[in-house]
Amino acid sequence: MEYLSQKKGFLGYDANQNIDPKVIVVPFGLEKTVSYGGGTKNGPREIIKASHQVELFDEELNKEPYREIGIKTIKPFAIKKKINDALDQLSAINKEILSRNKFPMVFGGEHSLTPGSIKPFVEKYDQITLLHFDAHADLRESYQGEKFSHASAIKRCLDFKNVNVVSFGIRNLSQSEMDFYNDNRDRIEIFWGKDKKNWDLSQVNNLFKDKTVYITFDVDGFDASIMPATGTPEPGGLLWDDVLTIIKKVCKISKIVGADINELAPIKNFDSYNFLVAKLAYKILAYTFQFKK
Repeated sequence: MEYLSQKKGFLGYDANQNIDPKVIVVPFGLEKTVSYGGGTKNGPREIIKASHQVELFDEELNKEPYREIGIKTIKPFAIKKKINDALDQLSAINKEILSRNKFPMVFGGEHSLTPGSIKPFVEKYDQITLLHFDAHADLRESYQGEKFSHASAIKRCLDFKNVNVVSFGIRNLSQSEMDFYNDNRDRIEIFWGKDKKNWDLSQVNNLFKDKTVYITFDVDGFDASIMPATGTPEPGGLLWDDVLTIIKKVCKISKIVGADINELAPIKNFDSYNFLVAKLAYKILAYTFQFKK
């Protein structure tokens, strides 16, 4: 794997600091099955660019988390043209990262990348729990004739028998997805967007305590008022503090082993949305390693 210089990579901190990297950022601007707005292929580039404006000091944790983490960023590379080949390509990258005992953080690209991203984790661990943020359930068997569509991302993850999913913020799904959910309640837990004010987050303990967890974050899980820069923005979503509260709780009680953030479709001259995603990525990493088990 070839890497960007530290100054050009995620967070862009000084290369002269001798920090052994625990995290490898994988820019994977997959865009094969988008069905409304496009532009996700540009997401990784803009997240990394915006990250250079993120303050390295975290006032909540009272330190600069990157110093204890260390982060290297893979140099952008050509993504295979066929969706199946692209997913295999990402799987191979994450497998190599895991073989080095590093933490993969994937920047998408569309959500269809997640089944490929988690494959090495599924092979390594007996059970994987997905912490899934999204406006959509992504439980369709296929969409517009494509089995590996972004609208089928979580369904494809559940094809692995040792995967279960806990979703937050869902507020748009089809009848077939609702039927699949009702038939698979033993493997799928949904915190519906419509019920956000009444969520009982004490359930997080039962769902995640001592579990091996992979985080997949579709940025349309955020409310459209703070994240319109995505292909399918939805009202009624999560705000910044909603998200951080959940991630922090889960990081405290479980073992986070990898993550992806996807579906950012940058809007020219509206860098605040790219910055939000870059800061989210840093907070996920900060919490993960602050409470690492």
